[in-house]
Amino acid sequence: MTKDKEPEISFPSDKGYKFLLSSEKVFLELIESFVDKNWVEAIDKDAMIRIDKSYVLQDFDEKESDLVYRLKIKGREVIFYVLVEMQSTVDFQMPYRLLSYMMEIWRDVLKNTSKEEAGRKEFRLPSIVPIVLYNGENNWTASRNYRETLSEWEMFGEHVLNFKYVLVDVNRYSKQELLKEASMIGAVFLFDQSIGNDEFVNRLGNTIEVLKKFTPEKLQLFKAWFKNIAVRELPEDVKQEVREVINSSRTEEVETMVHNLEKVFREYRVMYERYNAAKTEGKMEGKMEGRLERQIEVVRNLLSMGIDIALIAKAVGTSEEDIVKIRDEQDTQH
Repeated sequence: MTKDKEPEISFPSDKGYKFLLSSEKVFLELIESFVDKNWVEAIDKDAMIRIDKSYVLQDFDEKESDLVYRLKIKGREVIFYVLVEMQSTVDFQMPYRLLSYMMEIWRDVLKNTSKEEAGRKEFRLPSIVPIVLYNGENNWTASRNYRETLSEWEMFGEHVLNFKYVLVDVNRYSKQELLKEASMIGAVFLFDQSIGNDEFVNRLGNTIEVLKKFTPEKLQLFKAWFKNIAVRELPEDVKQEVREVINSSRTEEVETMVHNLEKVFREYRVMYERYNAAKTEGKMEGKMEGRLERQIEVVRNLLSMGIDIALIAKAVGTSEEDIVKIRDEQDTQH
């Protein structure tokens, strides 16, 4: 059996969700799993269209709206838009920013509608449901209602403009809630939450049965996201190990893939703890004892000269593993 074809994707870290949610099936998962509204059940799944257009806002340093979908309600000729905005930090101008995006969408609709049609009494602009997907560690504290950003809005009540956006706050869902969803986007949330290495490894095991239920298409999307985004904070050599495990795994080998990933992360944890302990004690584990800082500086100089790791280890009388640790720390500092 041939290996699954590898998606050719380049991930800046802040574009991971945009890549995933550009898939109509994954977007629908997000809506069905994390938007608790009656209209979700009425969406015509065969009439979803992703709008391949950016709405640039000059007031926000040319930030673009992230994703816009046009949806249709079953049995009713109601076309509306869902605007999804991805955030990793709290943006207190979000209500105004969303309104600006909505105005751009409506302006575009009117521009492409004949004057005769737009002038009819029955003409209606499409409804727009704004959604903010937030994966920051801190609580989302920006106003959810637009009118709360207006001065003295209480005085004017219903006479001032208002809307409320849907907030999907990744870090506020429990592990149990996300596992229960058994969806690809829920699995992504599991690993995108702010958690430690031990819990990360635990969650790998927790998701085996969930991953087994994915279609080949969804599994490939998840694997592409995981090996590029979920491990973005790790040393390069650990990232490479993760990628090798994922690239060599077939669709039917989910359990083997997960167990191999667990092994990589556990080994990284042991290496990290040993290295920190060695730094605290003032020596590298193994043969690097005494005059630690001087020896580390020698190793760094040799690394900068492009000397082979095996030769450096032999020259200073330590293991190649210790040299790799020093190299990774040096790369992190730079």
